[in-house]
Amino acid sequence: MPRCIILCMSPAAKPRKKTMGAPTGSRDLNVAETRDRILRAAIEQFAQHGFAGARVDAICAAAEVNQRMVYHYFVDKAGLYLAALEHVLVQLRAEELKLKFNALADDPLDGLMRMFAFTFNHFAKHPELIRMLSSENLMEAKFLKGSVATPVVASPMLNQIAALIKAGEASSAIRSGIDPLHLYVMMVGCAYFHKSNAFTLAHIFDAPLHTSKWQKSHYELAQDVLLNYLKPPPAPRKRA
Repeated sequence: MPRCIILCMSPAAKPRKKTMGAPTGSRDLNVAETRDRILRAAIEQFAQHGFAGARVDAICAAAEVNQRMVYHYFVDKAGLYLAALEHVLVQLRAEELKLKFNALADDPLDGLMRMFAFTFNHFAKHPELIRMLSSENLMEAKFLKGSVATPVVASPMLNQIAALIKAGEASSAIRSGIDPLHLYVMMVGCAYFHKSNAFTLAHIFDAPLHTSKWQKSHYELAQDVLLNYLKPPPAPRKRA
């Protein structure tokens, strides 16, 4: 097999466009870069068109690869879709876990509210996550059921919430009896629903749901609702 020769470009030389031929440079680097290009193109296509509507040839064109490369890395369209879905979910979990709460040292209530603020902002910054989750729900989690990675990365998040709840209950900063999963679903619901249904809600109620002003107002409302739910109920008044 002939060796790939890398030529140094002179300052005046113009960079050549990428081709679909054999890659040059480090093989591991080229593999990772090619796979990443395919994955990013796939996320965009699946987010816009769903699994059924997305076309492999459109993904190949956007990633500047041939179909053989897609099938080499991901086996088939279903494998590519699952990899794209796992990527957006793992990205969310990885960012969540960067928050690094210390249930013993931090204010538990503040920790949970910071977690909600992050979740709200993450969904706002990643519409592709909203679209792919909505699409997968319409298919009743058909592909997610075959994922090995997603359940593994989900459990540490619930452990963090459970630790904050436990610390808050011990210090009487948080009401007792809150289930970590119920609380997380509530946080995601407040961050997700108004965005996943923004077009229909805006049309039905003739309301400016897409404006930054409305979004900010909704965040403050959701924050107040969550905060009042987490706080212990006021002590009953003593009868005179």
